[in-house]
Amino acid sequence: MAVYTEVSDEELERFLETYDIGTVLSYKGIAEGVENTNYFLHTTKGSYILTLYEKRVRETDLPFFLGLMQHLANRGLTCPLPVNNRKGEALGRVAGRPAVIITFLDGIAVRRPTAKHCGALGGALAKLHLAGRDFAMNRPNALSLDAWAPLFAQAEAQADTVSDGLGERTRRELAYLKDAWPQDLPSGIIHADLFTDNVFFIGSEVSGLIDFYFACTDSFAYDVAICLNAWCFEQDGSFNLTKGQALLAGYQAVRPLSADEIEALPVLCRGSAMRFMLTRLVDWLNVPPGALVKPKDPLEYDRKLHFHTHVKHAREYGLDT
Repeated sequence: MAVYTEVSDEELERFLETYDIGTVLSYKGIAEGVENTNYFLHTTKGSYILTLYEKRVRETDLPFFLGLMQHLANRGLTCPLPVNNRKGEALGRVAGRPAVIITFLDGIAVRRPTAKHCGALGGALAKLHLAGRDFAMNRPNALSLDAWAPLFAQAEAQADTVSDGLGERTRRELAYLKDAWPQDLPSGIIHADLFTDNVFFIGSEVSGLIDFYFACTDSFAYDVAICLNAWCFEQDGSFNLTKGQALLAGYQAVRPLSADEIEALPVLCRGSAMRFMLTRLVDWLNVPPGALVKPKDPLEYDRKLHFHTHVKHAREYGLDT
């Protein structure tokens, strides 16, 4: 979430006239994240989020994302629901961007998760994977292995200006991942971006999952690897084994990992670190003019990638086998 596109009072008023959500009492931009423009709306009928889709989100993918949220909610997972306008349509346009209004979820995102948070997150992730099994639509992961070399090509010439040797480190790792990437793992709908700002808690219990705009069809264990990277490293760059153990135990209590998934986990962690390093690197070098957001540091994930290169077995992430 972020604010790239300013919406004037007049534009917002015209857009909201097509909905039955009451009169706007206040609205403000949401600064977290780096992908879409988001505003918090408080109206006479409740609270909502207005999302304007930018950058990597293709308009043709929006029926998948919106349908998935409805499907998961029908299966008992707490996630935002798209609000239809008076024509019965969820998708509209404002300020020249595709846009939707979605329901607001109670809870807070934790910036420094504890092991209890990680355990609850693991369970919620497994429930998401199970709930999505009968979703009728598919969407290939547009930011998986085949996308990484083209992404790097956008930043390769300037990579060493961000960190000495980053270009060579990345080229070497991309070559390794191309040869080592696992195939035919258990797959289905994954979130693919379940960072701490996309999970809401009340106390230590998950109250909702948000921001499904990278959701796709890919291996479940890859989604686990993304969460290990996002939730289990400390600010000093060290991996917190207790948090990893809690996350993996929470996941396995709902959906046990197969032997193949366990074996592949270190490579999947390397790959997920590479994915986020590259997208952050491209963003770091190409901030849109006037964007009201600070790009995230790609070197955070370069350091995580370095850690994963020394991991030989999933036990080193805290997996009890």
